[in-house]
Amino acid sequence: MSTKTPADFYFDPVSPFAFLMWKRLREDDFGLEISPVPVLLGALLNHWGLIGPAEVPPKRVQTYRMCQWLAARNGIALRFPDAHPFRSVEALRLLIALDARANAVDTVFEAAFGKGRDLTDGAELERLGGELGLSAVQDRIASADVKDGLRANTEAAIARGVFGVPTLAIGEDLFWGFDTLELVRDYLADPKLFQTAEMQRLGTLDYGVPRRAES
Repeated sequence: MSTKTPADFYFDPVSPFAFLMWKRLREDDFGLEISPVPVLLGALLNHWGLIGPAEVPPKRVQTYRMCQWLAARNGIALRFPDAHPFRSVEALRLLIALDARANAVDTVFEAAFGKGRDLTDGAELERLGGELGLSAVQDRIASADVKDGLRANTEAAIARGVFGVPTLAIGEDLFWGFDTLELVRDYLADPKLFQTAEMQRLGTLDYGVPRRAES
């Protein structure tokens, strides 16, 4: 019987931060029993009225530089694909068709950010699916049950409060982003971390609409 803490890992293979977080979770022992959950990032952003960092031109290169630096600092080989962001829905459906097995997530992430391959290329998806024992890849990822599975995952994530990827969900608590991993480690060491008076007060702060500069 496993003594590890169950955790859901919400991700979209378009996210380099999700790639980095997955690599750390796979390589380091956090004491977690992780269930990968593929979700469509674009649908999360649309629901919450957000845009991705690559959609803000001055933020785009800053974000990519940060990812490349974080990868080097953590000993992770990272190579961005030639086009980013890319359409990831077919790769997500491939993962759904493969039951989001850990080795399938490894393979898809490695193709996208370990080797910088094009996940929008049907031939690439066929190759990846074949490596993972899936035949008739295009037919499978176009099937209704696979599409419904991805939609259900995404809707359930939104209902849980997931607004971006990567997000690690442990019980009712969500940890968004690669840079929360040390917070995760402290939380697992002290599950009452968020129950201190000051942590509790954070949820009661007044919400004020930021003022915009007047013209």
